[in-house]
Amino acid sequence: MWLWGEEAKVLKTMSPSNSSQNNTERGSWGSRAGFIIAAAGSAVGLGNIWKFPYVAGENGGGAFLILYLLCIAATGVPIMLAELALGRKSKRNIVGAYKHFKKGRGWVGMGWIGFAAAFMILSFYAVVAGWTLAYLVKSMTAEVTAFHDPKEAGDYFQTFAGNTVEVLSYHFAFLFLCATIVIRGIKSGIQKWCEFLMPSLVVILILLMIRSLTLPRAMEGVAFFLKPDFSKVTSHTVLIALGQAFFSLSLGMGIMVTYGSYLDEKHNLLSSSVIIALFDTMIAVLAGMIIFPAVFAMGLEPSAGPGLVFHVLPKVFSDMAFGPIFSAAFFALLAIAALTSGISLLEVVVAYPIDELGWKREKSVVVIASLVFLFGVPSNLSFGLLSEVKLFGMTFFDLVDSTSSNYMLPLGGLAVAVFVGWVWGTKEAEKEYLTGCCKLAPPFIKIWEILICYISPIAVFFILVSKLVGE
Repeated sequence: MWLWGEEAKVLKTMSPSNSSQNNTERGSWGSRAGFIIAAAGSAVGLGNIWKFPYVAGENGGGAFLILYLLCIAATGVPIMLAELALGRKSKRNIVGAYKHFKKGRGWVGMGWIGFAAAFMILSFYAVVAGWTLAYLVKSMTAEVTAFHDPKEAGDYFQTFAGNTVEVLSYHFAFLFLCATIVIRGIKSGIQKWCEFLMPSLVVILILLMIRSLTLPRAMEGVAFFLKPDFSKVTSHTVLIALGQAFFSLSLGMGIMVTYGSYLDEKHNLLSSSVIIALFDTMIAVLAGMIIFPAVFAMGLEPSAGPGLVFHVLPKVFSDMAFGPIFSAAFFALLAIAALTSGISLLEVVVAYPIDELGWKREKSVVVIASLVFLFGVPSNLSFGLLSEVKLFGMTFFDLVDSTSSNYMLPLGGLAVAVFVGWVWGTKEAEKEYLTGCCKLAPPFIKIWEILICYISPIAVFFILVSKLVGE
């Protein structure tokens, strides 16, 4: 914020309620379908591919999936709906949205938490996304499909992650791709590219799933992933499902507020929220139907997180006929998922200087993307030169990840639920929802009122507390 002091002084003479509406740099969505595709792309990320399937398989399979969908309905959709309404009503970024309602500096501070969360998450997310770009390139040369066991693949990854020049180059390349898309604006940049990337992602998913399901012992993997086991459902499982539902939809960091600010009053917020949530879940399920049949077919053990993607799956592709082709397709899938999330995170941060400081989009994108890259360098080097440097017992990568994901996001989501439910008020929010909604909407809006005032904030509060106590 301190970098923009002079511009801020100039803009103090402008009306805060009208400056963003009159700003031609903002843009708008070209169609309802374009918005839904872009918003779904923001929700679909790397976590859908490598985290959700494993979490589901370890926590009851189909039983966890049912519980997860209930949590989506109880917390995810209500808070998403609230964020979209805040954005459309204010026509502002995450910080400006709270300013618009003039409810005090404390609430504007909550907007800054969302802004900071998006900035920090993008800084380390771009590191992992850079790895996916690297493995996409290396798959094309069969370099990462020639391993005899997961340990060999893991050793290769450790060597790669410690190569400072290479990892920084791919880190820069990913942010450059994000910036190239965002700099073109909403309709010609984000929407246009998402309309190409998301169908491509679905096609690759389906093709890989078909191939995976035709492998020997594939059904063992399907059973691990989807077979209902209600004996594994405990109070801890409920907490895991709540957290997964909240984080999977990219809530609490201002993405849906920012994307909602580019919507017109004719848009049906209620149906869009439901469609986005269902699409996000569908992608996660399809990913599981790729990963676990393949892993079990090769007689390997599933593992969570990057270890599954960069240690286990390269060995799977090594043993598979036409392995380099399927490896390249899989890492292309990961790169697309990362890119659609990356551009949404960048747009959140870019929107602030455009709305509040009157910057041109080009200037905002270049400055913000450069700052994100520089802030992300220590995270990137946490796997190489700075691997032994610890802050509070964590590498810089882990510290930024933990601070933003475990604390800032739940706090941001809790703030949205409380603000819309109790400060702005459900009656005012409902007027915004009913604009553009069909006649069947009012009964569902009443259910939303109960959820946003009571169920959602309590659920997110428990998520936050669980992170604070180290659950």
